[in-house]
Amino acid sequence: MARTENDTWDLASSVGATATAVAAQRAIASKGPDPLLNDPFAEPLVRAVGTEMFVKLLDNEVDRSDDPLLNRQAVNEQITVRTRFFDDFFLRATQSGIRQAVILASGLDTRAYRLPWPDGTVVYEIDQPEVIEFKTRVLADLGARPTAERRTVAIDLREDWPAALVEARFDANRPTAWSAEGLLVYLPPDAQDRLFDNIAALSAPGSQVATEHMDMRNIPSDWAQKLTERSQRLGSTINLAELFYTGDRNTAAEYLAAHGWRVDIRTTEQAFAAHGFEVPDDELASFGADSGYLTASLE
Repeated sequence: MARTENDTWDLASSVGATATAVAAQRAIASKGPDPLLNDPFAEPLVRAVGTEMFVKLLDNEVDRSDDPLLNRQAVNEQITVRTRFFDDFFLRATQSGIRQAVILASGLDTRAYRLPWPDGTVVYEIDQPEVIEFKTRVLADLGARPTAERRTVAIDLREDWPAALVEARFDANRPTAWSAEGLLVYLPPDAQDRLFDNIAALSAPGSQVATEHMDMRNIPSDWAQKLTERSQRLGSTINLAELFYTGDRNTAAEYLAAHGWRVDIRTTEQAFAAHGFEVPDDELASFGADSGYLTASLE
């Protein structure tokens, strides 16, 4: 279903289903005798959502033989690079003294439950109300306990989430670590700029932000359609081409740098190499040599 101005979703539909897909990848990478990740909550969360395709992926009941880029090892390495980047970002931020973290569009992210947060850390999770309620309930039923003080903010990012965050006792006078993982491509260009404007308005000096680095202007026009076709070969019914916003926009690096943030970029090749992996030789595996991951700090 194509995006509309006030569309909403659960974890089995639209943008929410992509969060479940990412959690399924984390669950698979956490399996086996030598797992690349350790996310013990990803699999039960995905099974609780109950989407047939994702459950079959967990059970290795999906034929991936027609596309070598869909083999388990390639997928495991890709999600490992992404997950470790944001894990390490938060751990480094807390080592620098930051004790306030905000996970934007948190989906089925379980960092509030699995990272070794220092005492006194508060982790805010922002997402749509149904998504927040589902994850909180399922993890509580599993007996999972957050490893930091977890505060949820159940609101759509298109609404006044800064006010809701402050109402949840967020302190804009303290440095904050912000993550926008797998989020920007689902925002129209002006909404992406507003997101960073809101982050800046709520950030004290010393705050940090992490997100993917990509230049949507350099992405082929049929990129989203090819991604959709690849996922549909696995049995997905999600049309990613209807969910993504492509076309001309500021890059996160350009926008943040122009607004006083010190930006550091790790290319996709560098991010893979840091873990002993090679970037797959595939047109959809990255967005070219200038893609990767971004961190920025406010001096």
